[in-house]
Amino acid sequence: MTDDALTRALAAASEAAQDSRQLELVQAVLTAQAISQAMQPQTCQHDHHQQARPFDARKWVTIGGLAAVGGCVACALALAFAMATIAVAIAACAGTGALLILRTLWRDVAKNR
Repeated sequence: MTDDALTRALAAASEAAQDSRQLELVQAVLTAQAISQAMQPQTCQHDHHQQARPFDARKWVTIGGLAAVGGCVACALALAFAMATIAVAIAACAGTGALLILRTLWRDVAKNR
């Protein structure tokens, strides 16, 4: 019985040694794969060769035209505001002068009574 137990123990030890070697071999292969992946250059995920859109002259002429028209409208509004302001200033000066003249006339008329 001891020979049989000894034989089984030797067989189990031999199998364990083989399993140990297989595990070491698997570990070596996995390590080699990890090293080879680490050494590979990283590539980016986006496409560098996107097709360039053709130049659309009509779009840029439209944008430029709208900008020019908008500038002209803004200039015209600013000019109209300036003219209105000048008109108000002239009216204020004329009104003040008229009031001063009327006040002086009123005093002269009041003294002569």
